Amino acid sequence: MEYETIRYEKKGAVGIITFNRPKCLNAMNYTMRDEFTGILRDRMEDMETRVLIIAGAGRGFSSGLDIKDPQIVSPTQGYDPKTAYEKQRLFSEFILLMRRCPQPIVGAIHGAAVGAGFSISMACDVRLAAPSVRFQAAYINLGFGGADMGSSWLFPRIVGTGNAARYLLTGDFLLAEEALRIGFAQAIVDEEHLLEEAMKIANNMAGKSPLGLRLTKEALDRNTGGMSLEDAIRLEDRNQAMTVAQLMADRSR
Repeated sequence: MEYETIRYEKKGAVGIITFNRPKCLNAMNYTMRDEFTGILRDRMEDMETRVLIIAGAGRGFSSGLDIKDPQIVSPTQGYDPKTAYEKQRLFSEFILLMRRCPQPIVGAIHGAAVGAGFSISMACDVRLAAPSVRFQAAYINLGFGGADMGSSWLFPRIVGTGNAARYLLTGDFLLAEEALRIGFAQAIVDEEHLLEEAMKIANNMAGKSPLGLRLTKEALDRNTGGMSLEDAIRLEDRNQAMTVAQLMADRSR
């Protein structure tokens, strides 16, 4: 199947998803959102694909929401809380799908991984980072809630509450060496070898029992305790919808 904003290819038992809007650092518009969601939904019943890799074309992984797209920033119906919440849920849905799909996901991440790109990185099972990587919870810098698209659930479980708070509350950049130190990145790999290294890990995983892979991924999600990811995302969706609506209301005055 051909996609407008994403490349999807199979190499044996490994599926490679590449965000493919390099001219805008793979910023996510509605088309990319829907294509990414569709690819993940298709993988739910795809037993031939055992592992997924997510990467970005060009100079970065994903710069997050495409804030230059008028459909996103200036919709004809405006941004009342109901509309903002409904749109927010359409974006956060693919984070749930990343965790629900049976395939472990390896992130091959370079350059900008900002906003939604940061949350997608969090939802991967394993993250390889190029030295150029710049993770950022940009939401807080734009006047929205700093926790978005699963980040308040995923990030503390990966790096601990204090480290998560440090970046979610400030919107500061998290660079490669620090990401490795706090356990967010599992390795730093030169950019020219990033996909190759991701393929090595993915092929290693793909050689295991498919059922074993699926059950291990499920166990890792279930056995961390506390609020479920779905509950956390719904709370974030509400918060983001409220802050978006408030920001738009303030701008219109």
